[in-house]
Amino acid sequence: MAASAILHLYSTSLYVSFKTHKPILPKTPSISQLLSFRIKATTSIDYSTRSKSPSKNNSSTWQWKFKDNLVNIYFEKHEKNAPQKPSKNILMVPTISDVSTVEEWRLVAEEIVGKNDGINWSATIVDWPGLGYSDRPKIDYDADVMEKFLVDFISAPDSPVANSASDNDYVVFGGGHAATIAVRAAKKGLVKPKAIAAVAPTWAGPLPIVFGRDSSMETRYGLLRGTLRAPAVGWMMYNVLVSNEKAIQSQYKSHVYANPENVTPSIVESRYALTKQKGARYVPAAFLTGLLDPVNSREEFVELFARLQGNIPALVMSTASAPKRSKAEMESLRGAKGVSKFVEVTGALLLQEEYPQIVAEELYRFLLENFELKA
Repeated sequence: MAASAILHLYSTSLYVSFKTHKPILPKTPSISQLLSFRIKATTSIDYSTRSKSPSKNNSSTWQWKFKDNLVNIYFEKHEKNAPQKPSKNILMVPTISDVSTVEEWRLVAEEIVGKNDGINWSATIVDWPGLGYSDRPKIDYDADVMEKFLVDFISAPDSPVANSASDNDYVVFGGGHAATIAVRAAKKGLVKPKAIAAVAPTWAGPLPIVFGRDSSMETRYGLLRGTLRAPAVGWMMYNVLVSNEKAIQSQYKSHVYANPENVTPSIVESRYALTKQKGARYVPAAFLTGLLDPVNSREEFVELFARLQGNIPALVMSTASAPKRSKAEMESLRGAKGVSKFVEVTGALLLQEEYPQIVAEELYRFLLENFELKA
């Protein structure tokens, strides 16, 4: 039976209506559910089995020069307390969402770096510009901007990962859109990691994956994006539609986490705080409306991975509880050219945070398969 989801946005005479013939969730979604369709939360779930040996975490900032902007980029480096040489380097990139942050990869980093296997694992986790603990300037964010940032962070002479990048002696782990942006950069030859792991990879923003990308919808997305970026009214709309605890909790329980019991009040409160930072609405305005989408179709998505064939090993990690549409995109990579390994594990859209031990073990196995390891 057909269902209709209608989004009303008011800014003086502005009225935007979105319709679809299939429900987003089992019941007709609310406005806040629509606009945070694929929010990816970050938590600090405690697990009883921790890293096998002591490790340390150093946090700092790196200044990204983009046009007329100097953007302070937050990153963390996880390494053994008494590192040996040479190190084996991993760059971990968070999913792109309203509450994207390095925190989603911390436990995975600790698990891998803490392995007592005689290997000096080193993991760097970096926040995207406009998200997490990085600066959030009002720039025109799109997929090209995000790709340029990733390339610059890896290849700039003063980059925190410059040493390993210069020798192409690193791997990239990314979640959601981040994974696809990394694959796109690798396909172009802009980055040359030894391997890439795509954890619950996505390519379509929340609204385009539901409503499509025809010209009329693109016009409506543009109106919504412009309103969210506008002074005063933009904050008002963002607060009503995205930046509220009930919406965040609902989305985490419905499809961001596989187990609703893992969504605690402290998780919701801490992620809600991220949406209140100055400039918090600029990247979400682009993400929600598809401006950060690395490709425009499933065919392009699959082709990105195909271009890695014979050059860069690629692991795709799909999840058993991903939303139907996102799951279909992940499944399109099963057996696809360029995908050297495909696994399905427990989780939804943010499995690296909800089930870090499971993810760490799969990624660790992938590392052993693709690095020439010497203690």
